Amino acid sequence: MEHVIRQYTLEPGALEVQYIEECFTEFSGKKTAEEIIERLKDRDHLILLSMAPSEDDDGVLIPVSYKIGHELRAQETNLKLVDLVGQLRDVVEFPNRRIFYSWIGGTRTEWRGRGHYRALTEQQEEWAHANGYHELVVKTKNRFYGMRATFDHLNFDVIKFQRHLKDNRESKVYLSKKIAADVLRQHQTTRSVVDAA
Repeated sequence: MEHVIRQYTLEPGALEVQYIEECFTEFSGKKTAEEIIERLKDRDHLILLSMAPSEDDDGVLIPVSYKIGHELRAQETNLKLVDLVGQLRDVVEFPNRRIFYSWIGGTRTEWRGRGHYRALTEQQEEWAHANGYHELVVKTKNRFYGMRATFDHLNFDVIKFQRHLKDNRESKVYLSKKIAADVLRQHQTTRSVVDAA
Protein backbone atom coordinates (compact mmCIF):
# COMPACT_ATOMS: atom_id res chain seq x y z
CA MET A 1 0.00 0.00 0.00
CA GLU A 2 1.32 3.43 -0.90
CA HIS A 3 0.65 6.07 1.73
CA VAL A 4 -0.25 9.52 0.46
CA ILE A 5 1.26 12.15 2.75
CA ARG A 6 0.70 15.87 2.50
CA GLN A 7 3.35 18.20 3.89
CA TYR A 8 1.89 21.55 4.93
CA THR A 9 3.22 25.03 5.50
CA LEU A 10 2.42 26.60 8.85
CA GLU A 11 -0.98 28.32 8.59
CA PRO A 12 -2.79 25.81 6.33
CA GLY A 13 -1.27 22.93 8.28
CA ALA A 14 -2.38 24.38 11.61
CA LEU A 15 -5.95 24.66 10.30
CA GLU A 16 -5.92 21.07 8.99
CA VAL A 17 -4.65 19.74 12.31
CA GLN A 18 -7.26 21.72 14.24
CA TYR A 19 -9.88 20.07 12.01
CA ILE A 20 -8.59 16.49 12.34
CA GLU A 21 -8.12 16.75 16.12
CA GLU A 22 -11.90 17.11 16.44
CA CYS A 23 -12.07 13.41 15.48
CA PHE A 24 -10.11 12.38 18.59
CA THR A 25 -12.36 11.82 21.60
CA GLU A 26 -9.43 10.68 23.78
CA PHE A 27 -7.70 14.08 23.53
CA SER A 28 -9.07 16.40 26.18
CA GLY A 29 -6.90 19.40 25.28
CA LYS A 30 -7.22 19.76 21.54
CA LYS A 31 -4.90 22.30 19.91
CA THR A 32 -6.25 25.34 18.09
CA ALA A 33 -4.66 26.61 14.91
CA GLU A 34 -3.52 29.68 16.84
CA GLU A 35 -1.74 27.54 19.46
CA ILE A 36 -0.01 25.53 16.76
CA ILE A 37 1.11 28.64 14.88
CA GLU A 38 2.39 30.27 18.08
CA ARG A 39 4.40 27.17 18.97
CA LEU A 40 5.95 26.67 15.53
CA LYS A 41 6.32 30.14 14.00
CA ASP A 42 9.98 30.84 14.78
CA ARG A 43 11.50 27.38 14.50
CA ASP A 44 12.07 24.50 12.10
CA HIS A 45 8.93 22.40 11.99
CA LEU A 46 7.18 19.71 10.00
CA ILE A 47 3.42 19.23 9.58
CA LEU A 48 2.35 15.97 7.92
CA LEU A 49 -1.08 14.48 7.25
CA SER A 50 -1.72 11.00 5.91
CA MET A 51 -4.58 10.88 3.43
CA ALA A 52 -6.82 7.96 2.44
CA PRO A 53 -9.87 7.50 0.21
CA SER A 54 -13.10 8.29 2.05
CA GLU A 55 -15.27 5.34 2.97
CA ASP A 56 -17.98 6.79 0.71
CA ASP A 57 -15.83 5.59 -2.20
CA ASP A 58 -16.24 8.93 -3.95
CA GLY A 59 -12.54 9.23 -4.76
CA VAL A 60 -12.03 12.04 -2.27
CA LEU A 61 -8.96 11.82 -0.04
CA ILE A 62 -9.55 12.63 3.62
CA PRO A 63 -7.04 13.19 6.45
CA VAL A 64 -6.82 10.08 8.64
CA SER A 65 -3.59 10.64 10.58
CA TYR A 66 -1.32 13.56 11.44
CA LYS A 67 2.04 14.34 12.98
CA ILE A 68 3.67 17.63 13.93
CA GLY A 69 7.25 18.00 15.06
CA HIS A 70 9.66 20.84 15.62
CA GLU A 71 13.21 21.65 16.58
CA LEU A 72 13.99 21.56 20.29
CA ARG A 73 16.72 23.91 21.44
CA ALA A 74 18.91 23.64 24.52
CA GLN A 75 17.92 27.22 25.39
CA GLU A 76 14.15 27.68 25.05
CA THR A 77 11.98 30.67 26.00
CA ASN A 78 8.54 29.02 25.77
CA LEU A 79 7.77 27.87 29.33
CA LYS A 80 6.45 24.45 28.28
CA LEU A 81 9.57 23.85 26.22
CA VAL A 82 11.84 25.11 29.01
CA ASP A 83 10.24 22.45 31.23
CA LEU A 84 10.60 19.78 28.53
CA VAL A 85 14.30 20.55 28.02
CA GLY A 86 14.74 20.46 31.79
CA GLN A 87 13.18 17.00 31.93
CA LEU A 88 15.37 15.77 29.07
CA ARG A 89 18.67 17.39 30.00
CA ASP A 90 19.93 14.34 31.94
CA VAL A 91 18.98 11.85 29.18
CA VAL A 92 19.45 13.77 25.90
CA GLU A 93 22.74 15.31 24.83
CA PHE A 94 21.99 18.82 23.55
CA PRO A 95 25.43 20.45 22.96
CA ASN A 96 26.50 20.38 19.28
CA ARG A 97 23.50 18.25 18.31
CA ARG A 98 20.14 18.99 16.70
CA ILE A 99 17.13 17.51 18.49
CA PHE A 100 13.72 17.14 16.81
CA TYR A 101 10.65 16.91 19.05
CA SER A 102 7.68 14.92 17.76
CA TRP A 103 5.09 17.13 19.43
CA ILE A 104 1.56 15.92 18.59
CA GLY A 105 -0.04 13.34 16.37
CA GLY A 106 -2.45 10.48 16.07
CA THR A 107 -4.60 8.35 13.81
CA ARG A 108 -8.39 8.40 13.71
CA THR A 109 -9.78 5.35 15.51
CA GLU A 110 -11.41 3.79 12.46
CA TRP A 111 -8.15 4.05 10.48
CA ARG A 112 -5.78 2.57 13.07
CA GLY A 113 -3.78 -0.55 12.31
CA ARG A 114 -3.28 0.32 8.64
CA GLY A 115 0.22 1.78 8.83
CA HIS A 116 -0.66 5.47 8.52
CA TYR A 117 1.14 6.53 11.71
CA ARG A 118 4.17 4.40 10.84
CA ALA A 119 4.33 6.08 7.43
CA LEU A 120 4.18 9.53 9.03
CA THR A 121 6.84 8.61 11.58
CA GLU A 122 9.14 7.22 8.90
CA GLN A 123 8.63 10.35 6.80
CA GLN A 124 9.38 12.52 9.84
CA GLU A 125 12.59 10.56 10.45
CA GLU A 126 13.63 10.94 6.82
CA TRP A 127 12.96 14.70 6.92
CA ALA A 128 14.80 15.08 10.25
CA HIS A 129 17.84 13.23 8.91
CA ALA A 130 17.86 15.28 5.69
CA ASN A 131 17.72 18.47 7.77
CA GLY A 132 20.65 17.60 10.02
CA TYR A 133 18.89 16.35 13.14
CA HIS A 134 20.61 13.75 15.29
CA GLU A 135 17.81 12.55 17.54
CA LEU A 136 14.03 12.42 17.59
CA VAL A 137 12.30 12.73 20.98
CA VAL A 138 8.66 12.17 21.90
CA LYS A 139 6.59 12.35 25.09
CA THR A 140 3.35 10.51 25.76
CA LYS A 141 1.25 9.58 28.76
CA ASN A 142 1.40 6.14 30.30
CA ARG A 143 -2.35 5.63 29.65
CA PHE A 144 -1.89 5.76 25.86
CA TYR A 145 -0.94 2.08 25.68
CA GLY A 146 -1.50 1.82 21.94
CA MET A 147 0.75 4.81 21.28
CA ARG A 148 3.46 3.42 23.55
CA ALA A 149 3.26 0.08 21.75
CA THR A 150 3.55 1.85 18.40
CA PHE A 151 6.70 3.68 19.48
CA ASP A 152 8.14 0.40 20.78
CA HIS A 153 7.37 -1.23 17.44
CA LEU A 154 9.12 1.70 15.70
CA ASN A 155 12.27 1.10 17.81
CA PHE A 156 12.03 4.13 20.09
CA ASP A 157 13.76 3.70 23.44
CA VAL A 158 12.20 4.78 26.73
CA ILE A 159 14.66 7.29 28.16
CA LYS A 160 12.68 8.59 31.13
CA PHE A 161 9.53 7.84 33.12
CA GLN A 162 8.09 10.73 35.13
CA ARG A 163 5.69 9.27 37.67
CA HIS A 164 2.40 11.01 38.44
CA LEU A 165 1.90 10.60 42.18
CA LYS A 166 -1.91 10.29 42.19
CA ASP A 167 -2.59 8.37 38.97
CA ASN A 168 0.11 6.27 37.29
CA ARG A 169 -1.87 6.34 34.03
CA GLU A 170 -1.08 10.09 33.89
CA SER A 171 2.67 9.48 34.25
CA LYS A 172 4.79 10.84 31.39
CA VAL A 173 6.89 8.54 29.22
CA TYR A 174 9.78 10.08 27.25
CA LEU A 175 11.12 8.16 24.26
CA SER A 176 13.99 8.73 21.86
CA LYS A 177 15.45 7.46 18.62
CA LYS A 178 18.84 8.35 17.16
CA ILE A 179 18.49 9.37 13.50
CA ALA A 180 21.07 7.96 11.09
CA ALA A 181 21.20 6.43 7.62
CA ASP A 182 20.86 2.90 9.02
CA VAL A 183 17.54 3.90 10.61
CA LEU A 184 16.22 5.04 7.23
CA ARG A 185 17.18 1.69 5.65
CA GLN A 186 14.85 -0.05 8.12
CA HIS A 187 11.78 1.85 6.93
CA GLN A 188 8.93 -0.39 5.79
CA THR A 189 6.34 1.89 4.20
CA THR A 190 5.96 3.15 0.66
CA ARG A 191 5.15 6.85 0.70
CA SER A 192 4.42 9.60 -1.76
CA VAL A 193 4.79 13.07 -0.30
CA VAL A 194 3.03 16.08 -1.77
CA ASP A 195 3.55 19.70 -0.77
CA ALA A 196 0.02 20.75 0.15
CA ALA A 197 0.31 24.48 0.78
